[in-house]
Amino acid sequence: MSSHHIVRDDQEPALIIANGAACSSELLGQLLEWSPFVIVLDSAMERVMELGIKVDVLLGDFDNGFDPEYYRNFQYPLEIVHTPDQDKTDLEKAFDYLIEKGHKAVNVVWATGRRADHTITNMTNIVRFQNNLKIVILDDYSKIFQLPKKYKKWYPKGFPISIIPVGTVNGITSTNLDYPLNNETLTIGYRTGSSNHVAKDGIVLIEHKDGNLLMMECFD
Repeated sequence: MSSHHIVRDDQEPALIIANGAACSSELLGQLLEWSPFVIVLDSAMERVMELGIKVDVLLGDFDNGFDPEYYRNFQYPLEIVHTPDQDKTDLEKAFDYLIEKGHKAVNVVWATGRRADHTITNMTNIVRFQNNLKIVILDDYSKIFQLPKKYKKWYPKGFPISIIPVGTVNGITSTNLDYPLNNETLTIGYRTGSSNHVAKDGIVLIEHKDGNLLMMECFD
């Protein structure tokens, strides 16, 4: 796989490669092409090296005898960031790093699948960092991101989407969905808006009054 896009453009999202289930080479290649800055978590570095991907930052706690210096010979120039804080996951520490460096947006791959606890934590962290970083998590089956209070986008008829509350979300109203919402409340663990579909070609409008709402565009 070729190196990522050379041009540095602060308007393009960075890319984090975590250590969950791998995505397709097509998706990863598309993201690398337009990502000016690539971070790899230490647990995924060997997998990334096997794909021949050039990265900018290797980040993690480097436990279990992990030797980050080994990779300098293959990934030059490479910034090595040691983050030993055990109260945060390596992905959370990567978000902190990007915020400190002034990045405003990031795409994340290999952050779902494998362990369910990691997947759930990674998804809900979108909300935790919302004031400082726009986070989009992608895999071969879905694109996950946080909805603003008013969201509008064109979709084709039948496109599957899920609306997932983090906690309780009130005053949710939608148009152009098979199962519309009319000033309703969704609460994780009780009622969510999963497995909905676009009713017809056109604009989908989703609004909510308060709370944190995730959109999952699904690619069945």
